[in-house]
Amino acid sequence: MMLAYMDHAAAAAEPDTIEVAMVADAAECAAARDFGGLVSARPAAVVRPASVDDVASAIQAAALTAHLTVAARGNGHSVAGQAMAEGGLVLDMRAVSRRMPMQLVLLSSGAAFADVPGGALWEEVLHWAVSNHGLAPASWTDYLRLTVGGTLSNGGVSGQSFRYGPQVSNVVELEVVTGDGKCRVCSPSSHPDLFFAVLGGLGQFGVITRARIPLSPAPQTVKWTRVVYASFADYAADAEWLVTRPSESAFDYVEGFAFVHSDDPVNGWPSVPIPGGAHFEPSLLPAGSGPVLYCLEVALYKQHQQAEDVDERMEQMMRPLKYVRGLEFAADVGYVEFLSRVNRVEEEARRTGSWAAPHPWLNIFISARDIADFDRTVLNGMLADGIDGPMLVYPMLKSKWDPNTSVALPEGDIFYLVALLRFCRPYPGGPAVNELVEQNSAIIDACRCNGYDFKIYFPHYRTQSDWAAHFGSKWSRFVDRKARYDPLAILAPGQKIFSRTPSSSAKRVIV
Repeated sequence: MMLAYMDHAAAAAEPDTIEVAMVADAAECAAARDFGGLVSARPAAVVRPASVDDVASAIQAAALTAHLTVAARGNGHSVAGQAMAEGGLVLDMRAVSRRMPMQLVLLSSGAAFADVPGGALWEEVLHWAVSNHGLAPASWTDYLRLTVGGTLSNGGVSGQSFRYGPQVSNVVELEVVTGDGKCRVCSPSSHPDLFFAVLGGLGQFGVITRARIPLSPAPQTVKWTRVVYASFADYAADAEWLVTRPSESAFDYVEGFAFVHSDDPVNGWPSVPIPGGAHFEPSLLPAGSGPVLYCLEVALYKQHQQAEDVDERMEQMMRPLKYVRGLEFAADVGYVEFLSRVNRVEEEARRTGSWAAPHPWLNIFISARDIADFDRTVLNGMLADGIDGPMLVYPMLKSKWDPNTSVALPEGDIFYLVALLRFCRPYPGGPAVNELVEQNSAIIDACRCNGYDFKIYFPHYRTQSDWAAHFGSKWSRFVDRKARYDPLAILAPGQKIFSRTPSSSAKRVIV
């Protein structure tokens, strides 16, 4: 099918065309749904661009058609319709990545970079870089089947973020198609305002079509250790001490999660992933342990020639920690295997059917100042029985985030990611989705009422006043950048931040 547009100045000319797939029924259209499964929005068409020029042409067509919007969709892993466009155009960015090969860029200084399509999966970047070049980016997400453009539009965090920074701090150049349909290459030294606007910009200022990612020699193996805490105070003190260590004495990865103090196979200690053959012995837990326990995960990367040194460093670094002795679980795994570990979670969720069920996930950044009270109020109170999925809780450093990006962060120098990643069985076997959504709202209300220093990660609000509160002092800058790079508010309508402004030159759209 063809989507053609006409404006007053070119009404007599041959119309430009873009290949699209028309949408007959939202139920049949993957672009009308996302991983969250909470909302559905039927687009007018799904555009499968083969090039950056096609992305630009689609946005230009929308600009000449009143009320038409454009959403870039990667792997559809958003949870609240952020990559949807009701009655608009959805750009299938995976289609572009299939036509644009990744490229290795070597500078005379010896620095290495990967030029990767915005629609490429991080999993694809990993295998390409390691297998072909023995190189790898420093910063990842736990789940690698997300697109490069998608995570750079939000933040991109994991257990490496405290040391190497989030993914928005690990990119040196972007190719972006802005809301006026123009393709621009930007970096900290060339069009820096656009560069930093797009990073963490929720898709509001441009569609990322290419990113240049720094590379370094890939480790061969990873020494990976999990330890268990009965006290949140001990857990938090150790985790914060670890993430503030000098780089020469720091781990490469620090994460953690909470789980229920019971034998519940989904929420309790049987759910703690441990190496094959190891056994979780609950009798080692101190008497009087509360309803929630905590698991700290740490890892050191190593080359083969560093094996003995890394083993010794691991032992030295673990010695001061106040975890429950006897509940240590360690393994040596390959680097690619370590980074791909969440794939096993996906496989199991697909087997049980929970992968296809709705996912009312909630991700919060919360200052270390308030994390203990959050633990008492939320984890040990509202969620003491678990959430049928991981409850990630781990710290990172604000100093690793560039304040020029669009990401909204808490005020504290140390803040935690709290990620409530529900993998519930479909209703009626599992809880009703509306109950879980209401629970998320109650958690956010508790954060507000208690005066916590927090921000929602992957935010989704309905009113501009809520968005203004989210960005706080950065809101006016966000609005100014929107007016500069997407003045008609064409891009990312699913975020519900700005409303589309009609184009005065629009005449009609022919489908």
